[in-house]
Amino acid sequence: MGVVWNWIQKFSSPKYFYEMSAKLIPWFAVAALLVSVYGLYLGLFVAPTDYQQGESYRIIYIHVPAAWMSLFVYMVMAISAAIGLIWQIRLADMVAAASAPIGASFTAIALFTGSLWGKPMWGTYWVWDARLTSELILLFLYFGYMALPSSIEDPRQADKASGLLAIVGVVNIPIIHYSVEWWNTLHQGATVTKLDKPSIHIDMLIPLLLMALAFKLLYVALVLVRTRNEVLYRDRNRRWVRELIETL
Repeated sequence: MGVVWNWIQKFSSPKYFYEMSAKLIPWFAVAALLVSVYGLYLGLFVAPTDYQQGESYRIIYIHVPAAWMSLFVYMVMAISAAIGLIWQIRLADMVAAASAPIGASFTAIALFTGSLWGKPMWGTYWVWDARLTSELILLFLYFGYMALPSSIEDPRQADKASGLLAIVGVVNIPIIHYSVEWWNTLHQGATVTKLDKPSIHIDMLIPLLLMALAFKLLYVALVLVRTRNEVLYRDRNRRWVRELIETL
């Protein structure tokens, strides 16, 4: 058990993370670029036209991965905040703080592209549908998490308060996911995550999964960059950061 804890302490050290992440960022960034280019090529030029929606359905290659990532990033943020609260691991709080703006961006993209898709399908850009409303609440949760620390002077107390907000907000995740099953909504039901088989043509599914992978790779690259910035800011008075600045 002691060996495991020593391993955790080593990899959760802000200094060690800062040094290691510099080597990982280019790999994830290049991978995200390559996968997204290939996924978009398949989605825009190879995937067949939908027999009901025509060409307008192709926005799914941005909308759906962004919507998935809005949930995924929030869970990463909440789990990181919980780790910071329970085990007092500073790096976990930094990862949570770094994830929030990225998650908010994915959520905003999902809402924006969804409204563009909704116009030709529903005849309007917005309806107070269960799925759309709960996704909008998710965006407000991200905003609340980012705004709360500015109202608390003590950084540790700010991390605890925002962490609790993130954890409480997890209750909205299953509401978003199951909203199309629990309520009568205009939003399309699940087509990829069905238990039997996806109700989407394989030529449409492959680029969608590639774009989902690309968005995850992009998130990893961005969260590494933002967490590095968090490390430098929060540890700006520590010796190793001052020495690093002097060498620049």
